[in-house]
Parts: sequence; C-alpha cells; structure tokens
Amino acid sequence: MLQVLKKLNKRINYLQRLIRTFIIKQTVSSYKGSIFIGGKTKLTRFTELGNNVNFNGMVILGLGKVKIGDNFHSGAECLLITSNHNYEGEAIPYDSTHVVKNITIGDNVWFGSRVIVLGGVEIEEGAIIQAGAMVHKNVPKGAIVGGNPAKIIKYRNLDNYDKLKKSGKFH
Repeated sequence: MLQVLKKLNKRINYLQRLIRTFIIKQTVSSYKGSIFIGGKTKLTRFTELGNNVNFNGMVILGLGKVKIGDNFHSGAECLLITSNHNYEGEAIPYDSTHVVKNITIGDNVWFGSRVIVLGGVEIEEGAIIQAGAMVHKNVPKGAIVGGNPAKIIKYRNLDNYDKLKKSGKFH
C-alpha cells in the first residue's frame, strides 16, 4: 500500500510541474526552450526566459522587463522586484505613478533560496547569488555574492568555468 501511495504522489507531483510549466509558458513574453518549475512560481508578461531555466520558487513583481538567460537555476522563495511607488511624485508617502527598472540575468546563473533582486540590476553570466542575499547593484561575471546588501565574496575559477562552458557541460 505504501508503495502505491508513493507512486501516486510521484505522479501527482509530475502533473503539478507540467501544469505549472504550461501556465508559465502562457504568461511570459518569450522562452527559448525547456523550463522546469519545481516550486511556487509567478512570473510576469514582461519576462523573457532562455533555455534550460529551472525555478524552485520564484516570484517576479512589477512592471519592468526581466530577461533570464540559459541554464538558470533558483532555490526556493526568490523574489525579483522591477518597480516601486514614486515617493518623489505628487503625494506623500508616494503617488500613483511607478518607477520602473528592468532586471537582466545572464547565462549560467545560480540563485540560492530567498534571494531578492531589485530593479535596475544586471547579473552577469556565471554568477552565484548566495541564499538570503539582497542584490541592489550589478554583479560581474563569475562573482559569488551574499549578504544584505549583497557584496562580492569571491569569484569562481573563471578558467574552469570557461572550459566547462566551451565543452557544453550544463546541468
């Protein structure tokens, strides 16, 4: 009986992923290829996805464009915010207009769980964002960043990274 329940649960999880993936493909402005949705994910119509994009929980809020490159992986409960209320407008604490800032994420980027990225940020290829990081500034190629606000901790071995990329060894 336990084996039957495990098998049934596995099929239910598979069907949930298929449904989530279908919904995301209908929501985003474009996608290049395979998408894996392993956790609660909500994207906007202003989102462009590369190939082999894996979300284990991502919410994108706002009116700005988000471009995510190939081979992206996220942990659970990540958040990208592309617009906020205009506090310099015609009312206090803010008016009815929005300040919109786009986010660009390059190829082969990995987010840990509970990463927050604010609008106006570019995360270059091969970067790793540690769990719990709050990214408000651009992240260079191969940088490993963490903290609040996120700071560069170190860099990947870029020679090895470029070798693996050239060989087409993607997860």
